[in-house]
Amino acid sequence: MKHTVSVSELPAVIGSYSHAVWVGDFLFCSGQVGVDPKSGTLVGDEVVSQARQALENIKILIESQGLKLTNVVKSTVFLTDMGNFKVVNEEYAKFFSSEPPARSCVAVAALPLGSLVEIEVIAHR
Repeated sequence: MKHTVSVSELPAVIGSYSHAVWVGDFLFCSGQVGVDPKSGTLVGDEVVSQARQALENIKILIESQGLKLTNVVKSTVFLTDMGNFKVVNEEYAKFFSSEPPARSCVAVAALPLGSLVEIEVIAHR
């Protein structure tokens, strides 16, 4: 059984998708970019601040469902420039410091709103 999730504390979705979808004990979270939930705009033009905000948005989403970041079992990081891997990884490690989830990181041509990074996760209850 599928249940969609919308979280008012997060930036509004910019397409026809949900913030997340529950399927059984798995929570599939849509990608988050570095958009400030209050202003609805990117937090800056550098990848570190965008990555931090994307991770903060993921934390808000996960916690809104009664979970913690330790429940995340898989993540995917999308970068517009693989040269930013190291600095994004350093920021990522601050959020997933112990028992980090499995992860993929891929380079893409472009991201929504001109973002430099987007991160999606799958969590398990």
